[in-house]
Amino acid sequence: MIQGGAKIGNRLLDAMRPASIGRLQPHLEPVALLLAEPLDPAGYTYFPVAGLISVVATMEDGASVEIGLTSREGMYSVSAILSDHTPSESAVVQLPGDALRVKPRLLREAMDADAALRKLLLRYTQAAMSAVAQSAACNRLHLLEQRCARWLLACHDRAVTDRLPLTHEFLATMLGVSRPGVTLALGALQQDGLITYNHGTMTIIDRQGLEAISCECYRVIEDEFDRLWSP
Repeated sequence: MIQGGAKIGNRLLDAMRPASIGRLQPHLEPVALLLAEPLDPAGYTYFPVAGLISVVATMEDGASVEIGLTSREGMYSVSAILSDHTPSESAVVQLPGDALRVKPRLLREAMDADAALRKLLLRYTQAAMSAVAQSAACNRLHLLEQRCARWLLACHDRAVTDRLPLTHEFLATMLGVSRPGVTLALGALQQDGLITYNHGTMTIIDRQGLEAISCECYRVIEDEFDRLWSP
């Protein structure tokens, strides 16, 4: 039971008016987000409280690239807001945690009955789509070392620790590049004293240094979501 005025831990849910969250509350189910678990957006919409979900686009030949991240700042997937169609992308739990989930049909019914809720969720959709567009431009235009720094910063923002359980293979998949390329980029970051890597765990040592190396896309995406919560 969500008490009146109590913070849930998901920024999007916490931004809802009391009447809106009260409308959704009977339909919200707690669920554990298990590492590497694929999520089914057709069955549920997820509001993470802790952990991290990667949204991935996969090509016919099996090649894939991450197109978005979702954690306690938002939800997966925005398709539940826009239509009843199953999205073409897939999602996998990147960092374990917890979430509240709701059936997409019930979320859309709540939006239809609540103009304030509908406005908030549409603003979130705009921010999420802007982040995807910025990521696409970043993947095309910026150096791999910059992209690695941006990605590590985004993960660090959503984690509760400086230690991230990430392998070179996984990071290569997320960035849509070869493993040797990622190894070289991470080696440069480690040589500069920004991170360390050992047995599938990356540790952030110098966050300010990562911010200095990262391209502008990190701040552009974060600012877009910050605008969502401004009055």
